[in-house]
Formats: sequence, C-alpha cells, structure tokens
Amino acid sequence: MSVPTVWYYVRELDAARSFYRETLGFEETAVDFNERWSHLRHGAMEIGLSEGQPQTEGAVAHVDVPDLKAEADRLRAQGLDVGIVFELQGEMRLLDVYDPDGNRIQLAQEL
Repeated sequence: MSVPTVWYYVRELDAARSFYRETLGFEETAVDFNERWSHLRHGAMEIGLSEGQPQTEGAVAHVDVPDLKAEADRLRAQGLDVGIVFELQGEMRLLDVYDPDGNRIQLAQEL
C-alpha cells in the first residue's frame, strides 16, 4: 500500500469519505474503521483522511482535472461554494475548493 502525499484531519470520517468519493471523484484505496483513517486517490494525487481536529494551515492536495471550467460548474450545481477559476496566461487553470472541514484542495488543468 502506498503512502498518501497529503493528510487531512476531518471531524467525521464517514462524511468526509463520502464527500471525497461522491463529490470530488476520489477512489478509496484503503480504510480502517477502528483507527479512523482512509486513503483515497484521484489520478496521481493520493490523500489520507484521519479523524481529528482539522488544521487551518495544512498541506494542499493538487488534483489534475481535464476540464476545470466544467468541473467548477459541476461542483457549483451540487451546491458547493467554489471560487473563481484563475488562469495563468494560457498555461494552467487553477481553482481552490474546500471540503466541509475547511481543508483546501487545488484543482488544476494544464492548457
């Protein structure tokens, strides 16, 4: 089993697992219900969730998506409060999304 690149603390593991799988499209690769952690993957990004007190200044997962504008529209349609798509002069688009515990995930699309 590989080690996640980024770990997030979440208040309620089951709710966080659902958010990452159902809303952001992560695949769960491992879970431990006794120790209260989960490993998830989206493309090359692997994250870990652990039940505990969320940290305001923590690591940020960078997740590549094929069409960032379409992803932003999809998330808005689901009721997620997402920011503005930021474009770096025709090279990359970026969008910050926050999970229910305030952990920041950066979605990115190379142009």
